[in-house]
Amino acid sequence: MTENNARHFCSLVLPPQATEKTRAALLKESKWGVGDRVTVRFLEGDPDLRRRVRNVAEEWTGEKMANLSFRFVDSGPADIRIGFEQGDGSWSYLGTQCRQIPPAERTMNYGWLTSSSSDDELRRVVLHEFGHALGLIHEHQNPNRPIAWNRRAVIADLSGPPNNWDPATIEHNIFKRYDPRSVSATPTDPDSIMMYPIPARWTTDGFSADLNSELSDTDKEFIRDAYPW
Repeated sequence: MTENNARHFCSLVLPPQATEKTRAALLKESKWGVGDRVTVRFLEGDPDLRRRVRNVAEEWTGEKMANLSFRFVDSGPADIRIGFEQGDGSWSYLGTQCRQIPPAERTMNYGWLTSSSSDDELRRVVLHEFGHALGLIHEHQNPNRPIAWNRRAVIADLSGPPNNWDPATIEHNIFKRYDPRSVSATPTDPDSIMMYPIPARWTTDGFSADLNSELSDTDKEFIRDAYPW
C-alpha cells in the first residue's frame, strides 16, 4: 500500500432525497432482513480484481458470521452495484439505502483499487465498504465514546490532497455524532474495520487508531448479533 493510498478515506454517502434531519431514521431502516439474499453486480473492473473483491466481501457472510448472503450476478438488477471509477474515492451507501438509487448507478465505488493493489490494502478497503453495505456506520462516530477532535488539524489534513474534502463532507464523515437511540452499538472498538486511522494530532486527548485490514473480534460478534442465525 502506498503512503498516498493509506491517507485516503472512505466517504459514506446518503441518498439524494435524504437530509441531515432524516439521517437517524435512515439508520434504523438500513438493516437488511435476516436471511436476505443481497444481489451484487460489478459494473466494470478487471476479472481478477472482481474475484479478489468478492472473496474478501464474503468474509462478512462466511460460516457463523452474518445470516444473509451476497449473490453475485453478471447482469440484470442488483441491490449493490460496484464501480472502480478512479478519482471518485471509495464509498458506499448504507445498507438498504442502495435500493433508493437509480438502477444504472453505482452504490459502491473503489476509486483507488486496481489489479496491482496489495492484498492488505484491498482487504482494508473492501471489508470496510461492505461493512457499510451491511448497515454499519463509521466506528469513530460511535456514540458510546465521542472523540475529542482537534477540528483545526482534521480540517487542515482532509481539505487537502488526496481527499480534498469540502467542509460539509468533513462534517458528515468525521464530526457528526449519531443519536444513541438511533443505532445499535458496542463500546467503541479502535480495532474495528470500520474505524478510520486517526493520528494523535487529530484529537485533543491523544486518542489514536491504526489502519485495520482484518475484522476484529468485536466486528464479528456484532455482525452475528445484528444478523443472527
